[in-house]
Amino acid sequence: MVPAPAPAAPARNVPLILLTILAVIFFLRWAEPVLVPLVLALIVSYALAPLVDRLERIRIPRWLSAAVLLLALIVGLGASALALRAEASNLLEILPEAAQKLQVALRKELAGPDSTIDKVQEAAEELARATEAEAGSKLAPGVTRVVVEKPKLNVREYLLTSAASVVAAVGAGVMILFLAFFLLASGDTFRRKWVKLSGPALSKRRITVQVMDEIGNQVQRYLFVQFVGSVALGIASGLAFWALGLENAAVWGLIGGVLNLVPYVGLIVIMGATALVAFYQFGTIGMTLTVAATSLLLHGLQNWLTPWMVSRTSRMNAVVVFMGLVFWGWLWGGWGLLLGLPILMVFKAVCDHVEELKPIGEFMGE
Repeated sequence: MVPAPAPAAPARNVPLILLTILAVIFFLRWAEPVLVPLVLALIVSYALAPLVDRLERIRIPRWLSAAVLLLALIVGLGASALALRAEASNLLEILPEAAQKLQVALRKELAGPDSTIDKVQEAAEELARATEAEAGSKLAPGVTRVVVEKPKLNVREYLLTSAASVVAAVGAGVMILFLAFFLLASGDTFRRKWVKLSGPALSKRRITVQVMDEIGNQVQRYLFVQFVGSVALGIASGLAFWALGLENAAVWGLIGGVLNLVPYVGLIVIMGATALVAFYQFGTIGMTLTVAATSLLLHGLQNWLTPWMVSRTSRMNAVVVFMGLVFWGWLWGGWGLLLGLPILMVFKAVCDHVEELKPIGEFMGE
């Protein structure tokens, strides 16, 4: 008698797999304050590692070259922040007035001077005034009318909250710099430790080396694509704004290049900011829409090109790249949009070389 085949075991593992995935997502969300600086430090170390290696070949100690390069990075970021500070201050000053003017202009442009919307608005305001007057006249003698006022801004509390946020940001930045410094100064120490921990088998050690080489190559390609794309976008935006007559076109080009590092969100921010500045400067809907359309065209093209180029260099499906950005953006917000692509590359490099995870790597591939 032939025994009946045993039931398939994988079906019973589905709940366990789902629970594991949910637990990993919860851990990533909970550990965001620690994981984000760690990932940023790893990316900085991967970006500067080739330069540190070249300086080491000419007899410069790794710790010294790492310190000099990180110091130069801090100085560059500080100079960029100082260059953008005046423009950001001006933008914050004109933002309320420009937004109000733009709202009024759009309403007049779309509705017209004698439209039904204006008549309804005037009737509503007149009705509100009449209701307030009638309510005041019906108060009984000796009854005090109560007016609820909104609480005033507590300046001290606001300053304390802002100071706490600044201190937290500075602390995270210092942690990123120290982590990147130690990673760069250590050289291939951690690489050799990972190879040793992979086990005594030569095949496992070879796979570990291949995975680490693939991760380094993928991250460095991604950083190169982002750098070239941001520089090209900044130059193109600056020239386009200059041709349109927008004031401080070079500064807006620099801002556009920096915001290109944050996919999709950067597009919305630069489009809205340049539209408000254009309306404040020119005072017409036509020029406002022209500047906004220019920002949308340039940044929208770059937001499409970057995932496509990353998918080509990393051999990942463009749909997977986009969905990965959506997932990491939902999980970590702006940091997720910034770090989602390199995390996807690292995950795919691991899946391509680990036998049990190769189906996932195949699914993520082109």
